Amino acid sequence: MNEFVNLVKSLLENKTIDIFIGYENGTSNKPRAAFVSNIEDTNKLIFNEGCYRNLAIYLTRKDLVEGKKVGIAASYYALKNILLLFDENQLKEENLFVIALSEKGEIKQLRSVVEIRQHLKELPLPAKQDEKELINKINAMSATERWEFWTKELSRCFKCYACRSVCPMCYCTKCIVEVNRPQWIQPWASPISNMEWQINRVMHLAGRCSDCGACGAVCPVGIPIHLLSHAMMDWVKENFGESTEKGNVLSTFKPDDKDNFIA
Repeated sequence: MNEFVNLVKSLLENKTIDIFIGYENGTSNKPRAAFVSNIEDTNKLIFNEGCYRNLAIYLTRKDLVEGKKVGIAASYYALKNILLLFDENQLKEENLFVIALSEKGEIKQLRSVVEIRQHLKELPLPAKQDEKELINKINAMSATERWEFWTKELSRCFKCYACRSVCPMCYCTKCIVEVNRPQWIQPWASPISNMEWQINRVMHLAGRCSDCGACGAVCPVGIPIHLLSHAMMDWVKENFGESTEKGNVLSTFKPDDKDNFIA
């Protein structure tokens, strides 16, 4: 831990960064986001295997980072989102200093997209054993059963948009739910408009989701909406392959793309 804190201190002292986005102990000693811009506050920073929340959401917050050189403590899924944000020209290498953990918990300094990609290849995929049973159950459903399942689940949504607020890839200046000329999606909660909202959200993330699960984790009524994005991610990978720095499934077109999904 001293190595990590000393590294952040030196980055601030040397003006390598202007602000560091990391973790500190919060309620019940659970890690929460911390924003440090002075050396004195670095002592509250922590970084260990329990720091898994996706802090990449803050990298597109203009009120927080615009015009600044930023350091960040990046978990596995934050690293994936950082690469996606680089691919979409939302970040600049010279303005970002990434600190990550190796599989053995060692501090790693990643200064380029190439280094981040290589580091991710060396890390094992975080386990999500508690979700496997539900994923298998949903996958075993018929199309009709699956539609009924999600209609029932999404009927509990009251349009708080916490799922949008926590997603690192939802950085649009104006979201479709805020457009009222024309009114694409009804602003009030109802089974049909809830379904419209989630279908739009998942389609927007097609090929862009890191599968971090943050959207489902913050849902105040416990709807497993992250599994919608997970299913879309699997479907995109199966039909179009992995997303790369050359683009994602909804922003690229090739004449030889498969079209067998068109009825």
